[in-house]
Amino acid sequence: MSSQPRIYVAGHSGMVGSAIVRTLLAQGLSTRSLILKTHKELDLTEQAAVRCFFETEKPDQVYLAAARVGGIYANSTYPAEFIYQNMMIEVNVIHEAWRAGVKKLLFLGSSCIYPKFAMQPMREDALLTGPLEPTNEPYAIAKISGIKLCESYNRQYGESHCVDFRSVMPTNLYGPGDNYHPENSHVVPALIRRFHEAKINKQAFVTIWGTGTPRREFLYVDDMAAASVYVMHLDKAAYDAQTQPMQSHINVGYGSDITIRELAETICKVVSYSGKIEFDVSKPDGTPRKLMDTSRLHSLGWQANVTLEDGLAETYTDYVNNRIKC
Repeated sequence: MSSQPRIYVAGHSGMVGSAIVRTLLAQGLSTRSLILKTHKELDLTEQAAVRCFFETEKPDQVYLAAARVGGIYANSTYPAEFIYQNMMIEVNVIHEAWRAGVKKLLFLGSSCIYPKFAMQPMREDALLTGPLEPTNEPYAIAKISGIKLCESYNRQYGESHCVDFRSVMPTNLYGPGDNYHPENSHVVPALIRRFHEAKINKQAFVTIWGTGTPRREFLYVDDMAAASVYVMHLDKAAYDAQTQPMQSHINVGYGSDITIRELAETICKVVSYSGKIEFDVSKPDGTPRKLMDTSRLHSLGWQANVTLEDGLAETYTDYVNNRIKC
């Protein structure tokens, strides 16, 4: 009989979930120990279906990477969907995991949980200290709820049921398997697609929303996956030493940031687009700066390895090979 834990990766077909699966397999987990369900097979917003799944499969560990995600346009256009779907996913998976006796769960949040004007770099204790960025407030509220769900189950059932539910907050992620939708994607995949199409169509320029001055931190998704598995496997005493019962999340970031203009210029280089970049200053910039303080994670022995240019090159190769036909 296999001594490996049975691990459910919620959202395994997404960018983050698929990277977690790659990391687990690379570290020696058997495919027979993985529990994977597509959205068609299991709608995580349906409590009865999720309850039946956990009662039947009985996983030992859960990585909660499933989420409704998108960029500024998507968040502004579909706020009800973003808050409802994400909160339902979190409530159902976390509660039913506990109900089925799961001891270890890792919830993946987002850097948007922090106030719009949080001191930079953003420390974990900045949570709930100020107003959120309005363009993605519904999504952020849902992610904050996920953190607090994990904390609440730990506080109430940690000792009596050995519950150990943890949370990691990644910075802006990119990499293979990203969403390249022209309107609903995040900045990196959106720019990769736009610069590639501009190159193919010989367009003289590409227009980007905002001023180009906001600063953002970007982390390659396989680095995020490695950090997630690392945090899941940390000794509980080590994890508890870096967290508090009501402030238990840990930031995961690259450690430095760049402007949106610099990002666009780097993607131009990777894509080999030679046209001009223009900025539509009538469009919103979003939060002025989002840099994570990752000192807690570094003190626990982990840091990112993939440089931005190397990661963007891998992402562009994935886009060309798997997302489009030229």
